Amino acid sequence: MQRRGLFVLAVSALVAPAAAQGLPRRINHNGGVALRGYDPVAWFANGGPRRGSPLLMAQHGGVAWHFASEQNLEAFRASADGFLPAFGGFCAFGVSRGYKVDIDPEAWHIRDGRLFLNYDRGVQRQWQRDIPGHIARAEANWPRLADT
Repeated sequence: MQRRGLFVLAVSALVAPAAAQGLPRRINHNGGVALRGYDPVAWFANGGPRRGSPLLMAQHGGVAWHFASEQNLEAFRASADGFLPAFGGFCAFGVSRGYKVDIDPEAWHIRDGRLFLNYDRGVQRQWQRDIPGHIARAEANWPRLADT
């Protein structure tokens, strides 16, 4: 139960600055940089997370996305929607439970061509117990949560 309290605090910390700056709430970002600067293409192309560079950047959805290589940047420019993480890059398990929280880039998996991120590896283990069920619940919750 205490853990859920931390999630609520994390939600407040993420949403309040975004609202104040007029930045989108449906994408997990810090100060206008999505995914804490991790390259969204790397999970697909490199088999795991890689930190991107602000020198290799594209704007999409009102925030900046950083990339680890020119090839990844070009792939994103050619088909950004194919690389966007599910649920705006918020923890997919959290969305399935009805709230938005940050992620650990190391807690991830790709299913049916979609990148799912989790709060941490412990939460990821819970997520993996019923991935189809969690996805269905997250899909049902996302329209209500996306812009909150």
